[in-house]
Amino acid sequence: MKKLIHLALIILISVSFSCQKETEKTKTSEVVPKVKNDIERIEPPHWWTGFKNTQVQLLVKHANISEATPSINYAGVSIEKVHKADSPNYLFLDLNILESTKAGLFNIHFKFNEEKELVQTYEIKNRLKDTSSYQGFDSTDAIYLITPDRFANGDTSNDIKEGLKEKTINRKDDYARHGGDLRGIIQHLDYIEEMGFTQIWSCPLLTNDMERSSYHGYAMTDFYQVDPRYGSLEEYQELATKAKEKGIGLIMDQVANHCGSAHWWMQDLPFKDWVNQQESFENNKPLNNSNHRRTSNQDLYASKRDKKEMAEGWFVPTMPDLNQRNPFMANYIIQNSIWWIETLNLSGIRQDTYPYPDKTFMSNWAGAIMSEYPNFSIVGEEWSYNPLLIAYWQGGHKNKDGYQSNLKSTMDFAMQRNIVEALNEAEKWDTGLVKMYEGLANDFAYASPKDIMIFPDNHDMSRIFTQLKGDVPNTKIALSYLLTLPRIPQLYYGTEILMNDFEKPGDHGLIRTDFPGGWQDDTVNAFSGEGLTDAQKDMQLFLKKVLNYRKSSDAIRHGKTIHFAPFMGTYFLFRVIEGETVVLIINKNEKPITIDLNRYSEIGLDGKPLNNIITGEVVGWNNELTLKERGVLLLTTKI
Repeated sequence: MKKLIHLALIILISVSFSCQKETEKTKTSEVVPKVKNDIERIEPPHWWTGFKNTQVQLLVKHANISEATPSINYAGVSIEKVHKADSPNYLFLDLNILESTKAGLFNIHFKFNEEKELVQTYEIKNRLKDTSSYQGFDSTDAIYLITPDRFANGDTSNDIKEGLKEKTINRKDDYARHGGDLRGIIQHLDYIEEMGFTQIWSCPLLTNDMERSSYHGYAMTDFYQVDPRYGSLEEYQELATKAKEKGIGLIMDQVANHCGSAHWWMQDLPFKDWVNQQESFENNKPLNNSNHRRTSNQDLYASKRDKKEMAEGWFVPTMPDLNQRNPFMANYIIQNSIWWIETLNLSGIRQDTYPYPDKTFMSNWAGAIMSEYPNFSIVGEEWSYNPLLIAYWQGGHKNKDGYQSNLKSTMDFAMQRNIVEALNEAEKWDTGLVKMYEGLANDFAYASPKDIMIFPDNHDMSRIFTQLKGDVPNTKIALSYLLTLPRIPQLYYGTEILMNDFEKPGDHGLIRTDFPGGWQDDTVNAFSGEGLTDAQKDMQLFLKKVLNYRKSSDAIRHGKTIHFAPFMGTYFLFRVIEGETVVLIINKNEKPITIDLNRYSEIGLDGKPLNNIITGEVVGWNNELTLKERGVLLLTTKI
């Protein structure tokens, strides 16, 4: 009898749920004759049909909105649950959007009593393409990293915006805004394409309404707004579209760990645990910064105190630490990432300060994105020189604690340092080129070495030309090596013209120097070559040749990697695939040296002619090879 009753209940629930779904499909939707915007803020600003996850959670911000009862009358959309926050000025609405839901506008009614009702028009859009069509970046790409405020000022009318706290432009101040913007990047897409880059990663372009140093973009005060000093959302979309037309993908720099202290919600936080150390913040008590002990994420012996100080400490005093353990904050961050992927047709996300947020959340965040976009790419910043830590964060790695990050790519700070040390050190048994050789040998630790991002420098460290003490041959060696490795290479804007920070090594404002030619009154123009020194022109042409060769080289992009231990101040690395072999020869000898090529006979190049990728000269691979000067030689069997 009990079984029959249980079965009847299941049938009743199933029929009821089916009827509910049918009702949602067939009910008549309210007509929206005029768009209403009675609510102060609702995020995400709109959503789409066609996701695997049919739920979206709306953050609603308005004075005393918790007293209202929300309702929707739109076929295929229903309010599943209403959540009140600790602040009376927030509601969180769980919407369910059926697969059959048609795109369109509908009103959300917020009824307070018989006399008062607020109405907010919301939109459900059709997705422009299915999730499988979103193609991420990989080892076939070369990424151009840009600090937008310092690249090019294409629209001087947006340099200063009333209503924002920082209102000055001063190119003489390394920490002030200089005026670079989205229009400046759009205007120079031809240059980026001609150089041979296939992806653009821009430092954040969202609003940073901070009192000072807002140019860098990492103290966001609105996660859904393009900073008007960079341009508009439409211009951001234009950049994505025009870049795509040139075969260039767009990677968005996102921050899940923190926001800016002037973020709009810091004046009225939804929950008592929306940010870490919230009680201290609200009572003007001292705040602890992160201890930055990132190894506490993996350390078998880490104390609870160290783990807590790492995860819950603020990155800096002006960047409140978000509490991703709050489920509403977690939903907010995940949905924000998906919203931007759809809005900009992104090819990837670079996630800032990856080890700092709650690591369980970061796994869920990456997992939610990769579930919706299986061919997408995410790279996480783990600033560590320890390959074990880099390996830990890459998806597919077998961690002892069972942790799976769902993260496709991590950043190879370890190899970056190995390259610099190898080229700055004298050649001995345990110094010099052996650092590069043994660094690459660590690839056995990685789940997928080719999906790791390698770089000579970035916006947070000294320029590679500075790190290598102004040595042009060594700079060419470093760039050639990382562009030949089984990796995803990223170069920082200006590397191609030997930009440096010799005046104040390591100074962030100076590292992020203006790209010459990006401003109308510049006397030097790196886009056209006007005013560049011979050394700058030579480096620019050198990189252009390597990058463009790489675009069509199956050996570099997909081939097997074979390298030989350093020998007589040289280091040979080969990338091999059927029909093509690429040879990288690094030579640290100041005087001419002759190398016995029989040492490398297993590669099978004996007697073959090879083409010098830079000069076009044909080189015979016979019994020996004389290297006349210190530097790098890039050869290919493609003639």
